[in-house]
Amino acid sequence: MTTASVAEGPAPKRLIVVGSGIAGLYSALLAAEAGAEVVLLTKGALADSNTYYAQGGISAVLDEPAPGDTVAAHIADTLKAGAGHCNEEAVRVLCTEARLDIAGLGRFGVQFDLDDDGDPALGLEAAHSAPRILHAGGDATGAGVAAALIRTVLDFQAAGRIQVIGHAQVTSLSLGGPQGGRVVGANFLHDGRHLGVHGDSVLLATGGAGQLFAQTTNPAVATADGLALAWRVGAAVADLEFFQFHPTCMVLPAAAREAEGNNDPLLISEAVRGEGAILLDATGLRFMPDYHPDAELAPRDVVSRSIALHLAKLGDPNGHVFLDATVIEEQRGRGFLAKRFPTLSKRTRQAGVDWTRQLVPVAPAAHYWMGGVVTDLYGRTSVPGLLAAGEVACTGVEGANRLASNSLLEGLVFGRRAVEGFLGSTNGVPLRANSAAGGLAFTHAAGTPPADQQDASSHATTALSGPPELPVVDSGRPLSGPPELPVVDSGRPLSGSPAPLDDVAGYVRSQSAESGGFSRQALRRLMTARAGVLRSGELLGEAAEALGEWESGVLPLNVPDSLDVREHEDANLLLAAQLLVHAARERRESLGAHYRNDSVREPAAVEEFDKRYTMSRKASLVHD
Repeated sequence: MTTASVAEGPAPKRLIVVGSGIAGLYSALLAAEAGAEVVLLTKGALADSNTYYAQGGISAVLDEPAPGDTVAAHIADTLKAGAGHCNEEAVRVLCTEARLDIAGLGRFGVQFDLDDDGDPALGLEAAHSAPRILHAGGDATGAGVAAALIRTVLDFQAAGRIQVIGHAQVTSLSLGGPQGGRVVGANFLHDGRHLGVHGDSVLLATGGAGQLFAQTTNPAVATADGLALAWRVGAAVADLEFFQFHPTCMVLPAAAREAEGNNDPLLISEAVRGEGAILLDATGLRFMPDYHPDAELAPRDVVSRSIALHLAKLGDPNGHVFLDATVIEEQRGRGFLAKRFPTLSKRTRQAGVDWTRQLVPVAPAAHYWMGGVVTDLYGRTSVPGLLAAGEVACTGVEGANRLASNSLLEGLVFGRRAVEGFLGSTNGVPLRANSAAGGLAFTHAAGTPPADQQDASSHATTALSGPPELPVVDSGRPLSGPPELPVVDSGRPLSGSPAPLDDVAGYVRSQSAESGGFSRQALRRLMTARAGVLRSGELLGEAAEALGEWESGVLPLNVPDSLDVREHEDANLLLAAQLLVHAARERRESLGAHYRNDSVREPAAVEEFDKRYTMSRKASLVHD
C-alpha cells in the first residue's frame, strides 16, 4: 500500500487487527475504507472464529421494527438479562446504534433472511420482549455474515488495502513510546518463525476462551489469547467470573468428546426450544417445569443451571439430558425441522442422530465470556495504543449474563467505535454514527489528527508508510515487568449457611480428582468440575490450588520461548483459568451467570454487591 490515496498528506496510520471474527473483519474493513493501513492477523484461516459458529442471529431494532418494539424495549431487555450489572450507557449506545451497523453489514455484502413481503424476517428469542432477531441462512447466521465479510476482506486484500496474514499466532505485544508504555506492535509465529509488525495501535478481536472447559460451543482457536496478551502488558480486566454456559450443546460420543481440541462443536440453538422442543432426563421425565415457570424458555443461565442441578440430583453431574425435537415435527408437520433448521438437521444426521425421530443428547457447554479486557465506549483499554472489541473486550454491555443475539451486535457496534477511536474522531464531536452505512469519514485516517483532536493517550507515536514490514523479532526480549496474579487468602471464612449442594460438591470432587502434571484435558476437567455452571468457595479453592501447582511447569505469566503454538495457547489458558477462578472466589454472592451454592450477601456490602471486580497486573483486586 502506498500513500497515493492520500496525496501530499502525512503517512497513513497503521492499525493492526488481531482476530477474524465479526469485530475483527468489520473493523478492518472500516479502517481500510477510511484510508488507514490495516494488517489483519488471524491464528488460523479467516473463517476460524466463534462468529462462524453463531446460529441465533443479530438483535436490532430497525427503522421499521416489529409492532410494538422500540429501542427502549431492547435496552430494557438487555439490562434485565444483565442482572443489574450492565454499563447502562454502553447498553444505550449498543441498542441505539444497532440499525446503523446492520446497514453497514449490507454494504459489505451481508444478506439477511426476508419474509414473504420482502422485509427483514425478524425472529423472537428467549428474554427478548419482541421479534428483533435478524438471521442469514436460517440457523447459519454467523457463517453467512462471516462469509460475506471475508469475501470483502479478500477483495480489499487484492486491491492492496488490507494485508492479511493467516496462521499467525500472536505471542506478545510490543511496547514503546516515550515512557515505553504504549503498545506499538505485535509479535507472532508464522511459518516456523518469530516475526513482528509495528503499528500505531493494535485492536484485539480475538474472541473468547471456551477451550477452558470440557464441553464448549467454541472452536479450537478460542484459547484466551487476547486476554493473556492484554494482561501481560498491564491492561485492566473485569467481570471474568461471568461465563455463560449454553444449555444445549450436543454431546458427542465418548471418543470424540475426549479428543483434544473439540474442533466441531454443535450448539443446538435456543430457537429450537422456542419452536417447542422440550428437555427430558434419562427416565423420560420433562424436568424443566420443576425448576422455572418458563420451563425450556427460561433464560439460558437458568436452563443451564437447572440441567446441572437435575443431573447432580440424579447422581450424574457430568452426564447429559435429552432434547426432544420430535414434538416439533409432530406439531408442525413432516419436514419442518429440515426447512427451519437446515444446518442443524444436517449436522445432527452427521453425528448419527435423526432428530425428527430420535432424542438429541445435550449438556451445558461453555459459550460466551461476559468479562474481558476493560474498554471505554471507543474500545480503548487502560494501556495506550491497545484497543479491544468483541468477546475479548468488557464494555459492560453484557453485564452478568448476556442477552441472546447481542454478542454479534456488540462486535459490530464497538468494533466500529474502536476504529473511530483509532482515527482520533472521539475527542469532541464523534464521527456520525451512521457513517457505518456510508463509510467512515476519511478526514483523519491519512495521518495524525489535528492538534485539537489529540491527546497523549489517543494518538500514535509513530506512523509507518508503505507496505508493512515483518522483521524477525528477538523472542528473548523481556516484557516490561512480569505481571503478578493477585494473591487470595484461600482460608477466608464464608458467612451464612451452606446450601444443600454440599453433597453434590463432594461427589464432583470424588469424580474429578486430578493426578499428574498439566494437560489440556486435565485443565478442562478441572474447570468444568470446580468452576463451571455450579460453584462454591470450597470447589474454587481447590481449583486455585491445582492451577497453582501447574503454574511452575507452564509459567502462564511468561511468553514461552517456543515455536510450538500449543505451548503459547497452554500458557494463555492457564493464565485465563487463574484469573477466572480468582474473580469467582472474590464474588461470594451469586449474580447472573455466576452461581455459587454458598452464596453470601453481607448486609454491609448490599449496596455494592453488583459492582465490577477489576484486576490488572499492577494492582490487586479493586472495586471501580
